[in-house]
Amino acid sequence: MKMEIKGDVEGGKHKGVREPLIGEKNKQLVNETKDYHHPWMVYFTTFIAVCGSFEFGVCVGYSSPTQDAIRKDLSLSLAEYSLFGSILTFGAMIGAITSGPIADLVGRKGAMRVSSAFCIAGWLVIYFSKGPIPLDIGRLATGYGMGVFSYVVPVFIAEIAPKERRGVLTTLNQFMIVIGGSTAFIFGTILSWRALSIIGLIPTAVLLLGLFFIPESPRWLAKRGLTKDFVAALQILHGKDADISQEAKEIQDYITSLEQLAKPKVLDLFQKRYLRSLTIGVGLMVCQQFGGINGVGFYASSIFDLAGFPSVTGTILFAILQIVITGVGAALIDKAGRKPLLLVSGSGLVTGSIFTAVAFYLKAHDLGVGAVPALALAGLLVYIGSFAIGMGAVPWVVMSEIFPVNIKGQAGSIATLVNWFGAWLCSYTFNFLMSWSSYGTFILYAAINALAILFIVVAVPETKGKSLEQLQAAINA
Repeated sequence: MKMEIKGDVEGGKHKGVREPLIGEKNKQLVNETKDYHHPWMVYFTTFIAVCGSFEFGVCVGYSSPTQDAIRKDLSLSLAEYSLFGSILTFGAMIGAITSGPIADLVGRKGAMRVSSAFCIAGWLVIYFSKGPIPLDIGRLATGYGMGVFSYVVPVFIAEIAPKERRGVLTTLNQFMIVIGGSTAFIFGTILSWRALSIIGLIPTAVLLLGLFFIPESPRWLAKRGLTKDFVAALQILHGKDADISQEAKEIQDYITSLEQLAKPKVLDLFQKRYLRSLTIGVGLMVCQQFGGINGVGFYASSIFDLAGFPSVTGTILFAILQIVITGVGAALIDKAGRKPLLLVSGSGLVTGSIFTAVAFYLKAHDLGVGAVPALALAGLLVYIGSFAIGMGAVPWVVMSEIFPVNIKGQAGSIATLVNWFGAWLCSYTFNFLMSWSSYGTFILYAAINALAILFIVVAVPETKGKSLEQLQAAINA
């Protein structure tokens, strides 16, 4: 269906959305949110969305501080608890596969509601669990919700944010994941495991309530042919006195051009038209996960112990630095650009891996043993700081920007699935690799991160300062 935008939008100056344009349904939407008709609506909408990112972090961080208490209370073996911890990733893979189609079918807000429902159900099942089976079912459900959040939150933010602030707002996704994980770890040391599962309900409750007060993604509404809803949502986000005519026309024209194409199937994503964006999206997810982050992150405490550095001190420094540098990256992304941050991040990951490899090489060959703890600490802090400045958040930002709206669901699901598969593979193989060779493990990670730098230089474009339509048209021409 070809969309038409009538009234003042075509005329140039837009003095707000008038009743004849938005109709009764949209009049109600505008009236309900009239107090938010100013530019801060974008920030409020982003805040509501990243409650899903915070929930993501809580899900990931839950298992670490609760391990001893859950095993004791429910008499779980180490193997049973390991299944409980790892089944989260399998739930996330299922969530990744279905997240794109769900977000395309019921909207970005609808997908967040679905994800929240699974997380709420999962936490309640965990809270009432009396044995390993319901515990695993609850963990699987929260993993599914987490997998959907990992796709839909950055995509939604990218679609509602102005181009000059899109990077920093989308990066808040990763920042809130880190904050959520740290919150779970801290509260897990002072609360019972059942009480901590109730804490996991709070971000989803805030999200579900907030969804009543924010608009749907204008670009999703435009893709669905809901012209009046699309214009109303765009006006709400920009403010009642903002001129939205140019952006509305740009989105309309781009959607119209996409409607002339046949609806792509999964195999069509590998055609020349879409292959570049798919390669960039999937390639960045491979770079992010296969460089060792989940092995290092999940087992940081044991790495510090192995290197002879106090694990509690090392883990606290590790967590604090990750939070601080993620915030710095969010502040820089729209100024420095996506590609420079990725290159700096990749270079730091190589350096941190080499430092850590040298530390374990010295220990393995009984050379300069006194320097091993300090060198390992420096290597791991350089590693996590470098990951936080770019490779942690930027791949999600770029993924949310490069896919055209007609393939965003399918392509985004593939990229997210690759990410979660890489997360599982990295965490699963880490202990085996360390048993083979501690310094060899980090040499391998250094080599993979060096290849990631090469991929970024050759394949990844700079995306800052461009509208989604401009960017996607250039990449997928």
